[in-house]
Amino acid sequence: MTVYEIPDLALVVLIGVSGSGKSTFAARHFGEYETLSSDTFRGWVSDDPNSQESTSDAFEVLEFVAAKRLRRGRLTVVDATNVQPAARKRLVALAREHDILPVAVVLDVPESVCSARNDARSDRTFGRDVIRRQHQQLTRSLRGLGKEGFRSVHILRGEDAVSEATFLRHPLRSDLRVERGPFDVIGDIHGCRSELETLLVKLGYTVDFGTDGRAVDAVPPVGRTAVFLGDYVDRGPDSVGVLRLVMGMVAAGHAIAVPGNHENKLVKALRGKKVTPSHGLAETLEQMASESAEFRESVVDFCDGLVAHLVLDDGKLVVAHAGLKEDYHNRASGRVRSFALYGETTGETDEFGLPVRYPWAQDYRGSAMVLYGHTPVHEVEWINNTACLDTGCVFGGSLTALRYPEREIVSVPAEQVWYEPVVPLAPPTRDPDVLDLADVLETTGVDTELRGRVSVRTDNAAGALEVMSRFAVAPQWLRYLPPTMAPCASAQSDDYLEHPSTAFDAYRAGGIGTVICEEKHMGSRAVVLVCRDRSVAQSRFDAPDALSGMVHTRTGRQFFDDDLTQQLIDDIAAAVTSAALWEELGTDWLLLDCELLPWNVKAEGLLRSQYASVAAAGRSDLTAREAVLARAGSRGLDVAEMFEQTTVRAASIERFGEAYRRYVWPTNGLDGVTIAPFQILATEGQSYGERDHEWHLGISDRLAAADPNRFTTTRRLVVDLGSEDSVSEATKWWESLIGDGGEGMVVKPLANQIHGPRGYNAKVQPGIKVRGREYLRLIYGADYLEPSTLARLRNRNLGHKQSMALREYALGMEAVSRLVDREPLWRAHQAVFAVLALESEPVDPRL
Repeated sequence: MTVYEIPDLALVVLIGVSGSGKSTFAARHFGEYETLSSDTFRGWVSDDPNSQESTSDAFEVLEFVAAKRLRRGRLTVVDATNVQPAARKRLVALAREHDILPVAVVLDVPESVCSARNDARSDRTFGRDVIRRQHQQLTRSLRGLGKEGFRSVHILRGEDAVSEATFLRHPLRSDLRVERGPFDVIGDIHGCRSELETLLVKLGYTVDFGTDGRAVDAVPPVGRTAVFLGDYVDRGPDSVGVLRLVMGMVAAGHAIAVPGNHENKLVKALRGKKVTPSHGLAETLEQMASESAEFRESVVDFCDGLVAHLVLDDGKLVVAHAGLKEDYHNRASGRVRSFALYGETTGETDEFGLPVRYPWAQDYRGSAMVLYGHTPVHEVEWINNTACLDTGCVFGGSLTALRYPEREIVSVPAEQVWYEPVVPLAPPTRDPDVLDLADVLETTGVDTELRGRVSVRTDNAAGALEVMSRFAVAPQWLRYLPPTMAPCASAQSDDYLEHPSTAFDAYRAGGIGTVICEEKHMGSRAVVLVCRDRSVAQSRFDAPDALSGMVHTRTGRQFFDDDLTQQLIDDIAAAVTSAALWEELGTDWLLLDCELLPWNVKAEGLLRSQYASVAAAGRSDLTAREAVLARAGSRGLDVAEMFEQTTVRAASIERFGEAYRRYVWPTNGLDGVTIAPFQILATEGQSYGERDHEWHLGISDRLAAADPNRFTTTRRLVVDLGSEDSVSEATKWWESLIGDGGEGMVVKPLANQIHGPRGYNAKVQPGIKVRGREYLRLIYGADYLEPSTLARLRNRNLGHKQSMALREYALGMEAVSRLVDREPLWRAHQAVFAVLALESEPVDPRL
């Protein structure tokens, strides 16, 4: 058995005469979806897999599908004869277009064997002359395959070689996702050996100075690994010393490294190629001349063997000397290497005569953190989850490391200006707070930790853009939007449309044993971001005004004017202080998910136009009808049935009016306004999705105890779904809630975010609302309990609403996570915008 190695990300081109067994070979060695067969695509475009006249169309579709797979980073195998150079040239170009390695696998089976196999197949109509011509083309191609651009060529000569072949897939050299750190990532050194030794000691490394007093290694703190970003040589006083130390650490497994452009040039010079010895190279070569030939050769081997970029920690971290845009992560090509070493330029020159570098980081929207150097900066700043760590040590700045994943910056100052900079070190310009529509509308969607990728349809984004650009609060305050909530499945018996039993059934089906039933407050969903004082608002959130917090609606609109908002925030902050939560939670700010009462604070216009007016019109109409029918009855006309129907409808209208009036009371400014928090979303450095709902409501109780005039508690009941008594008690509790005029309740898994053997259970609803009979009159109309109407409503389609609730919840929690992780504002807004866009999906608003 012969083992052939191929990269696990490659375009594999099978080459062989018809009848050489390519399709059987592909089925044995590659996955069902990895192989793209020309015969299959001929069948798709013409209904005949052997239709040669459809070959052009078939390959057009095949190459389109191959391009999509390569773009998504999937190994792809092309099963076709590919004996003609033109066919192979197109495929090599396709691989290069996506920075993927092309690999040729040749099945060189004797012509006689191929002819015999084709003769035995009834679906093959071409003769042996076609086989002969293909075999001649294959024979002419064998010697030149290596020159056509294939990274590797595997030629399997004869039937035995084909049957005995096996493939071993190996990761690309850039793929170190299994290395999870933690890491200490160090920027450009440029010969500043002494500063490097000082920085390593400051990071907790123990420098080994060897027998001759020269640093040859540095042992890291337990578990940590150094990562060097290139440009070890030139300009500084001891390039050889830096190389000796870096090479020793890499050899000992204490560090990993990528090359810089200066190492690239040094290798060429040491190999005798003609290079211009500028930018400090002449001094490095002079230092190298005093070293042994063995050392110089080891430097060439080391620098030439480095991979231009590395992908670490399950793809969460990418390191490259000059940075790397997302499309190039874990790809292999000349242009990827060039970008990693030199970056990208605009083709212009600046006032110093230097090329203007394209600000790729401004456009970066990838989920991986990218750490790089190459272009000296005054200090490290985050730009869209990227950071340049070259702080110009050789120019008199500092040598900088970043602890990953802690994001802690550690620097030591330069001992002196070793090389006068052409361009003064200056802070970079950037705007990480701007959300680009492409952040949401790209086909990749928004990645969430809880539910994977959530896509947003372009035609749903217009409304979200309108809200965020014209009506939403200042962007610095808009860090989270709450999700919609799914209703329970329709009750199929009695005169209920919604009943707790269906919610309990849904959670049992999801494997949930214990739930919590929470009283549903009839008000307006409110998000509260409260800071301890204005200084915290300024320093942590870059607050654009004098406010120390914000209270906004579920669509991001401010509830009150600035004066009332600040009064409300002051009240909330005072209650937090009184409840001793600042100290207990170790924070200076809190993000709360709440209900703001009464309903009319936000919805007074809605109440007047859609509820009060309906009730008044119905009452007036039905009163008049009753009077007319009473007079008709007094004259002996048989209107008893009509009179009874009118009386029933009049009673329904009265109950309709009573239903909305329960949730309305007079307010004056903030007098009469209360808040019912039901979830602590985040504090500094911490989110609370893993805490059970009893913990969250316990915090709410403490706030209500601290200020009962401003906070309202939420009544609740824990239910064991395996106990009939517990379920019965919960049902009676719900009946008492709605009997007192309450809206109903929300049923949630007690444990909050539910995890199973494979991680978070993304199919279990975070909450299911069960609304009362009288409240549902406001939703479905005063007469919704009439048998015919109720029967129709029981067939309402809930699937889309349930899907929206799950997706929006994942996006909301993703926004919270990005806030806690101090990611750029656009990253949080990406998730927030997606929630707003999903709200534009066509779904019955009554659900």
